[in-house]
Amino acid sequence: MSPSTPNRDARVRPFAVLLSVSLVAPAGAAAAQSAAIKSASFDPVVVTASRGPQSLDELVADVTVIGADEIARSGAATLAALLMRQPGVEVIQNGGPGATSGAFIRGANRGQTVVLLDGMRLESSTVGAASLEAIPLDQVERIEILRGPASSLYGADAIGGVIQIFTRRGGDALAANASAGYGTHATATGSAGISGSAGPLRFALQAGARRSAGFDAIADPSNFSSNPDRDGYRAANAGASASLDWVKGQTIVARYLRNRLDNAFDAAAGHDDRTITVVEAWQVESRNRLAAAWSWTLSAGRSVDDSTSTTGFGAFAYRTRDTQYRWQHDIALPAGSLSLAYERREERLDENEGFAVTARDTDAVVAIYRLASGPHALQANLRHDESTQFGGRTTGTLAWGWRFAPGWRVTASAGTAFKVPTFNDLYFPGFSNPGLGPETSRGVEAGLAWHGTAGGARVEARATGWHNRVRSLIVFQCDEDFACAPQNVDHATLKGVTLAADAAWDGTSVRASLDLQSPEDDATGRLLPRRARAHGALSALHRIGPVSLGAELVASSRRFDDAANARAMGGYAVVNLTLEWTAGRGVTLFARGDNVLDRDYELAAGYATGGAQVFAGLRWAL
Repeated sequence: MSPSTPNRDARVRPFAVLLSVSLVAPAGAAAAQSAAIKSASFDPVVVTASRGPQSLDELVADVTVIGADEIARSGAATLAALLMRQPGVEVIQNGGPGATSGAFIRGANRGQTVVLLDGMRLESSTVGAASLEAIPLDQVERIEILRGPASSLYGADAIGGVIQIFTRRGGDALAANASAGYGTHATATGSAGISGSAGPLRFALQAGARRSAGFDAIADPSNFSSNPDRDGYRAANAGASASLDWVKGQTIVARYLRNRLDNAFDAAAGHDDRTITVVEAWQVESRNRLAAAWSWTLSAGRSVDDSTSTTGFGAFAYRTRDTQYRWQHDIALPAGSLSLAYERREERLDENEGFAVTARDTDAVVAIYRLASGPHALQANLRHDESTQFGGRTTGTLAWGWRFAPGWRVTASAGTAFKVPTFNDLYFPGFSNPGLGPETSRGVEAGLAWHGTAGGARVEARATGWHNRVRSLIVFQCDEDFACAPQNVDHATLKGVTLAADAAWDGTSVRASLDLQSPEDDATGRLLPRRARAHGALSALHRIGPVSLGAELVASSRRFDDAANARAMGGYAVVNLTLEWTAGRGVTLFARGDNVLDRDYELAAGYATGGAQVFAGLRWAL
């Protein structure tokens, strides 16, 4: 890949404006408390921060909640596009919406973020990360983003945080939905679903499809991988869920999701390079209340990440089967509550490269204690993971919150985390190191939040600072004989502050967030690849009768695509616009313009982002 050329139009210094808005205006912020405006788009209860229902008022962790209404109004085409507007999150994407995508939370890399689907891990064991590009928004009802070390809750890889995706489920009343749209690059979408209940049974069925002619993924024709064609994609998904209250306090739940993504990309001139990714997951769960103060959840499921690439250099196939079991007990105590859980994870890999090892198992036990007493809240987590490959790892977190005055709250926490090497790191023929050990981290954070009214607006603002030291980072190195393999040699420090706020008044809502950070290599002081020192978002939505008008700014400072900080990617500021008209009878017409100023910018060096784009359509809900 050739070095990227910094883009003059993209270096527009957006942060003076963004910082002044987030600190001076009653606008702003914390999508980490995106329920702060108290819209009715979702129930303000979080589960990711403690593996159980928890009121936002009692929360001591740094969490973003994105509800169904917000997902619909965003007009985002992909999960990655939705995530890049959230505090503490940066996104990489190697081309168009169907291309390989990843999320960095608080400067941690793609593989240091755990992605959960309804409580179950979703990832490829070869690359050690979830295929975000293959998770369809059609199926998503709600998203929670937990920032900070979380291995004490969810085990390996949660150094930066956790993204949990909740799929659609049935409610009390019969409901139906449908949507269709068309836009730039001949992009067409459609989805439909139905949900409801029949006696003790609740159900939801949803299906959708998306396709696009795409654009040339690699912008530089001198790049070795360039192939001057349109790199489009097509995808189709289906999901279902059902729950049965067979006896009072006893519920059985079943869920299923499948998405098939066929995406074209550039790897060699003159060849139609393609990757077909199938993400599939099923889960059955029994929720049982045994006494007034004691309930348990017993679940079993499997997630599959199946990727097959056909290129001018050959065909490559990797299929991860991740079978997972969980038995969690939730107990109400005279003072606080206690959750105890046992988990088992069985990873199996099918591949055509000849890996020496293709399986590993992990057993874990976890304990979570929560206490809310007057103005104080406390949470303590302790977890031990025992791997057939790496032996035992124990992690813990202690978090505290204090409401010291009306509307004011301070929080503080400290925690440890770890990440295990991927199967590629350990066993890829000719470029691996079976002797690798896990990466480890120790992190602390502190936050200050305020909510109240100012100038007639309901406002919630938050500032959070963090410091996370990561040791034994796995990096790819070559010796003087050009023998190359990954090694546990680097240390990094991830530190920064997030400023965020939400405000709402008279049909208008404004949100802003700004991350100022230094994710650096300890030995060199250089920025870690593809991470910025400053990034953020500012959005405003105003409703006039049946019409809603929205504007959004997403911005980032300069980044580098390599560890040596030699391949620069210019900063950018992208403006997006939205328009919605509620036409009646459950019909909403919408239009969205992305990058309306047609800025040329990069999320990964050498890869195009498609320029200005327009998408329009309609949604119907019963």
